[in-house]
Amino acid sequence: MAKESMKAREVKRARMVAKYAEKRTQYLAEGNYDALQSIPKNASPVRLHNRCGVTGRPKGFMRQFGLSRIQFREMASQGLIPGVKKASW
Repeated sequence: MAKESMKAREVKRARMVAKYAEKRTQYLAEGNYDALQSIPKNASPVRLHNRCGVTGRPKGFMRQFGLSRIQFREMASQGLIPGVKKASW
């Protein structure tokens, strides 16, 4: 599992992106790049990183389910994800 500090940092970044989103689009529309520099770095949506909702794992993330590949496989095997079943042919 990811460290709690890493999960908290991602949550903090997401809140900051939402907070400054309107200002950011306004400055970009105006072409005011000097004002854009005054916005914090972590307010940029590019700095967000997808993480597993259960473990916080940053790699192997499945966007459709919000889980890492490992958690997806475990939960699907247990029948916890609706509409997903193991393929057999």
